[in-house]
Amino acid sequence: MTSPTDSAQRRRAPTHDSGYKLLYAHAAMVRDLLTGFVPGDWVRNLDLSTLERCSGSYVTDDLRDRADDIIWRLRWGDDWLYVYLLLEFQSTIDTWMAVRIQTYIGLLYQDLIRAEQLSASGRLPPVLPLVLYNGAQVWNAAETLEPLIEPVPAVLADYRPRQAYLLLDEQRLAKAEQAPTRNLSAALFRLEASRGAEEAMAIVRALVDWLNGPEQSSLRRAFAVWFGRVFLPKRLPGVSVTPMNDLSDMLAENVETWTDQWMQQGLKQGLKQGLEQGLEQGLEQGLEQGREATRHILIRQVRRRFGPEIAEQSRPLLARISDLEQLEELADQLLLSPDGDAWLAQLKRAH
Repeated sequence: MTSPTDSAQRRRAPTHDSGYKLLYAHAAMVRDLLTGFVPGDWVRNLDLSTLERCSGSYVTDDLRDRADDIIWRLRWGDDWLYVYLLLEFQSTIDTWMAVRIQTYIGLLYQDLIRAEQLSASGRLPPVLPLVLYNGAQVWNAAETLEPLIEPVPAVLADYRPRQAYLLLDEQRLAKAEQAPTRNLSAALFRLEASRGAEEAMAIVRALVDWLNGPEQSSLRRAFAVWFGRVFLPKRLPGVSVTPMNDLSDMLAENVETWTDQWMQQGLKQGLKQGLEQGLEQGLEQGLEQGREATRHILIRQVRRRFGPEIAEQSRPLLARISDLEQLEELADQLLLSPDGDAWLAQLKRAH
């Protein structure tokens, strides 16, 4: 008989899961996930410097072989708090998620008992179960176990199991106004939800800036792998992507080529949607694609004429200009500008 858990496992995207597992094998990603998205002041009492991956000696094969789960622990006062991070990438929402969470935490507790990994008073440690979900549908499964069980007589109420989990719905969190800015997990969520090449590349540039230290080389590499194996194939289906080992090198060597391909893909998709959804909506979408493509070409030309520094200063100024005719006029002004300062002055006057 096929269980709900088995069915859910088959619906997963292995490449996406493994890319996320590579990212969340880094303490910095887990730290920003906790501080940025777990509610409550109690998080401030966690000793984030003690974050430690639980992947070896006392976690049995039942848990260790689950490719979609990651277990960390960190100090909360004198004792440990365990963070059970379940990566959930599937085409349909799992109604029985609360049941799965209860099962996995039970397995974890059995392992901790066998390994005598208990608190100073001989008790089991608390566990924070997080479900990280990035599906397009709004998550509508019960976030506690109780609604999944038939009502019982009052005499049986004490025997009714209770289990909850904290859902982190990426697509919704990425669009939330209160989402943190300089936060690695937030940047990942925003990348997943990004709609255009310029938006995505701005996030990647911020990541390169945040992760510029030599101690961050492993995380830069993890982001580059995820970007090349997961993110770009979704945005550029059928386009061959060269494997990358570092986010900085990736940005320097490939960004213009990818952005060009992305623009072409977006224009094709906009035309198709316009035909399907009607002339008026298709025209508006086509205009937006045209504006984005024109900005992209302008920034490329600025980089070639005046260098990367002037190009980066131009980017936010061009982003504020929505009139396509004005953007086209600026292309003429770019050819006439004698230097980068004159070009930037022209851009500022355009506002």
